[in-house]
Amino acid sequence: MSWVFLILTFLAALVEWMAVARDWRKVEFIAKPLVIIFLLLWLVFGWGLGGGLNWFALGLFFSLIGDVILLFPNEDRWFLFGMVAFLLTHAAYFAGLNTPPPSFNGITLGVAIMIILTALPVVRRILQGAVNKGLTRLIVPIRIYAVLISLMLFSALLTLFRTDWSSGAAYLLSSGAVLFLASDMLLAWEKFVQPVRRGRLLVMISYSLGQIALTSGAALQFAHYLK
Repeated sequence: MSWVFLILTFLAALVEWMAVARDWRKVEFIAKPLVIIFLLLWLVFGWGLGGGLNWFALGLFFSLIGDVILLFPNEDRWFLFGMVAFLLTHAAYFAGLNTPPPSFNGITLGVAIMIILTALPVVRRILQGAVNKGLTRLIVPIRIYAVLISLMLFSALLTLFRTDWSSGAAYLLSSGAVLFLASDMLLAWEKFVQPVRRGRLLVMISYSLGQIALTSGAALQFAHYLK
C-alpha cells in the first residue's frame, strides 16, 4: 500500500511540470507541495523512521516549507526565507549521509577538489550577478548556501566509494544530489545572471527527480537497519 504514495509522487510531479510549462499557477500551487508530501509519506509509511532516515525525513520537511514559501506572491520578498529552508534541507541531508561518518583518504581529497573546481566558477558568476542587480544583502547567504550544498554533494558522491554503502543506494543518492545541485544552480542563474530557455521547467524537473532519487537511495541504504 505504501507504494501508492510513490506513484502519487510521480503523478504529482508530472502535473506540476505540466503546470509550469503551461503557466497554470493555481495548479502549480497544489501540485508542487504534493510532490514532497507524497514522497515524505512514502518514506515514513513505506520504510519507517530511525537512524539516518530521520535526517532525510527532516530534510523533506524543510523542503516542503521552502516550496510553500517560494509559492508566495512577491517571490523576491520571500526568497531569503526559502533559501534558509533549503539550507536546512541540505544540512539535514548532510547529517544523514554522514551517519556514520566516512573515513578520509586520497579519494576523499580527489572528490573534494573536483567539486570545488566545478562549482567555484559558477558560484562566482552567480555572486557577481547578485552584485550587479544590487542584491548585496544576499551575498553572504549565497556563499553559505553554496558551501552547504557542496558538502551535501561531496558526502553523496563519497558513498560511491564507501564499503558500508550498497551500490544501488549510492548511485541513486549521487544522482539525486547532482540533480538537486543542478536545479539550485539553474534557479540561481536565472534569478541573478540571465534567463534560460524553459528554465523554470528544467529547475522543477531536476528538483523533483533529485528529491525522489535522494530519498529512494536513503531508504534502500538505511531501512535494513530498522528491521
